[in-house]
Amino acid sequence: MEPIPGIRWREAVEAPPRRPQRVWLHLVLFVLTLLSTTLTWPDWAGRWLLYERVGYGALLADGLRFSLPLLLILTVHEFGHYLAARRHRIDATLPYYIPFPFNGIGTFGAVIRIREPIPDTRSLFDIGVAGPLAGFVVALIVLFYALLTLPPPTYLLDVPGHEALKAYILAHGRFPSAPLPSEDPASVTLVLGHTLLFDTLARFFPNVPPMYELYHYPTLFAAWLGLFFTALNLLPVGQLDGGHVLYALFGRRWHRRLARAFVLLLLVSATIGFALETLPPLLQEGIWWLEPAAWFGLALVLYLYLHRLFDGDHRIVAPVLLGLMVLAALAPRMAGLVGWMGHSGWFLWSLIILYLIRVDHPPVWYRVPLTRTQRTLGWAAIAIFVLCFSIRPLYLF
Repeated sequence: MEPIPGIRWREAVEAPPRRPQRVWLHLVLFVLTLLSTTLTWPDWAGRWLLYERVGYGALLADGLRFSLPLLLILTVHEFGHYLAARRHRIDATLPYYIPFPFNGIGTFGAVIRIREPIPDTRSLFDIGVAGPLAGFVVALIVLFYALLTLPPPTYLLDVPGHEALKAYILAHGRFPSAPLPSEDPASVTLVLGHTLLFDTLARFFPNVPPMYELYHYPTLFAAWLGLFFTALNLLPVGQLDGGHVLYALFGRRWHRRLARAFVLLLLVSATIGFALETLPPLLQEGIWWLEPAAWFGLALVLYLYLHRLFDGDHRIVAPVLLGLMVLAALAPRMAGLVGWMGHSGWFLWSLIILYLIRVDHPPVWYRVPLTRTQRTLGWAAIAIFVLCFSIRPLYLF
């Protein structure tokens, strides 16, 4: 459908009355999320030696050094969407913050609700791109601040455990270039994924911790999370911010193709992660009888996902499923080649995308060509996604 010449949508269709904002609810959710993120971070970082020595006020201070920058990034991101919607006279709610103290960071982010259809591609683009661009600017400022104010490596001497690392720091005054073997063979270490932006900027600052120690630095960790959350919102699928940008830039047909290609990439990563992260522990623990069930479960999950992704077209589903199962079988033998991109957590994200967010973008009423400025901002958003995305964002070693 083409736009009506000379008539704006708002002039052609009488807008429904705006529903009042429940400001009290948004404030309550914000306060709960602030408490959740503030009190969750110190439990994760575990710098109890320092807190016992200097007092537990330092625990609260560290929590706020994490929660305040993280919530600032989330708030600016969501208000970018909100203000863009208001600019286009589209009814939208204030941000709903989502407290969740059980996932290690205290929140599942924040969202706004668009309470009426977005009529045209220009409005869609502006609302979609405003959040990630605004949030990225603030996250970048937080990252620079964190890098400029990094303490020396001896900061980690207050962390329980990590004895080999502490000994190396005391002996050399710097971090090791590679992870040190753990004294406890059963212990695991959480590693944050590399991104182009973070790795590039880290080269210009001293005392940048390795990725397996990053979560001990509250503001730096908040900046990394803010940038990665920006990338997650820019995933080029469905009605995520990246899906809006992709649809407005390239149209419905290319959105459909690129979104499916990207979800397939996530399934490739998840399959490799399954082969390298899930099966080996089963065999190491001697639970050999679970291996056939694990392979059957993998095939069933992949089939359900691919059936949904390709609209039940078995001409595509069957060969892709076979290829992914062969990849899973070969991945342990090619770990040095493909291990860098294996992350089984993308199974959960694929589930969310396929069954909640949806892969395809619903059509807008009017297809209006984007301005030159909008197209430039669209390509900037794509560049931000490439700079901030990690195909293996979290893993254990």
